[in-house]
Amino acid sequence: MSRFAGREGPIRLGMVGGGSGAFIGAVHRIAARLDGKFHLVAGALSSTPDRARDSAAALGLQRSYDSFIDMAKAEARRKDGIEAVAIVTPNHMHGPVAREFLKRGIHVICDKPLTATLAEAKRLQQAAERAEALFILTHNYTGYPMVRQARAMVQAGDLGALRVVQVEYPQGWMATPVANKQAEWRNDPARSGAGGATGDIGTHAYNLVRFVTGLKVEALAADLSAFVEGRQNDDNAQVLLRFEGGARGTLWCSQVAVGHENSLRLRAYGEQGALEWAQENPTELWFTPLGEPKRLITRMGAGAGPEAARVSRTPSGHPEGFLEAFANIYSEAAAAILAYREGKPAPEGVIFPTLADGMEGMAFIDACIRSSRRNAAWVTP
Repeated sequence: MSRFAGREGPIRLGMVGGGSGAFIGAVHRIAARLDGKFHLVAGALSSTPDRARDSAAALGLQRSYDSFIDMAKAEARRKDGIEAVAIVTPNHMHGPVAREFLKRGIHVICDKPLTATLAEAKRLQQAAERAEALFILTHNYTGYPMVRQARAMVQAGDLGALRVVQVEYPQGWMATPVANKQAEWRNDPARSGAGGATGDIGTHAYNLVRFVTGLKVEALAADLSAFVEGRQNDDNAQVLLRFEGGARGTLWCSQVAVGHENSLRLRAYGEQGALEWAQENPTELWFTPLGEPKRLITRMGAGAGPEAARVSRTPSGHPEGFLEAFANIYSEAAAAILAYREGKPAPEGVIFPTLADGMEGMAFIDACIRSSRRNAAWVTP
């Protein structure tokens, strides 16, 4: 049973990073409060103290800190201190920040990828294994109801044995040199890690494959490119995948694909049927049984099962999208944290990405880089 046992009301949440001008910080805040299960009370919102204080004041935070270390120490001492922290910094800070809070028994909700390097990820893994706290990774696309539906159908055998999986995540926002806060740190290996598009969006694509199909990659061959002059990290990756059991797959992620906005798409083909889901039309899932017409399954519509329903909020025909899917990760995390308070396992059906998923993502990035440096040789993640 945790030291927060018996505490009532919303989970007190802190945030590191995510100050003024940070897109993903605002997304996390919306997601955390959508279902009323978290209350943001403290933050170290920037590495620049003045900006941190100004950002906290703009949000009406009760407590602002100049550094995440000060925050971790102070909040752990308070009777009304935070129970969980959201980490929304550039990648290189995920590990150091998470370790400070984990060792004080504060649950961590961390943006992806797990860290900047595989070595740093392994240090974080060791810290998390020693900690009396949960670690949640926000691979938010796993929160979409129709992604849960697709996973359930694969597990039920509706597709039969899987043969081919294709996943793609093209964007076009970095097709030319981009000078803004979001692009700057992504093009700095010291902050983003060695993987550019591979780490930023390729890990999402990889995680989606693993989540929906359950297939484990035994080898991959990757060709990474940096097309824009002066770019230090890859902005395009094409990856061949060999899965245990004989299935084959492809993964393409790109941030120089002109005309694409956020075109994450998954196709899975089995002996008895196929599924297709696209993030830009997230309430729809196409299912094609072998020898039968293509069928459209919609969120809360005919054919959708309980796995989709339990993470849906509105009746059929009312669109739910990115923010709601992100909020589902926070809602699932809240259910697990509340159960942890009382020394109980997470309720049945609760699913959220964990540190293990983050470690797989880091191994994927590392394998892609090793393969590409060896002229797209086959390597093991």
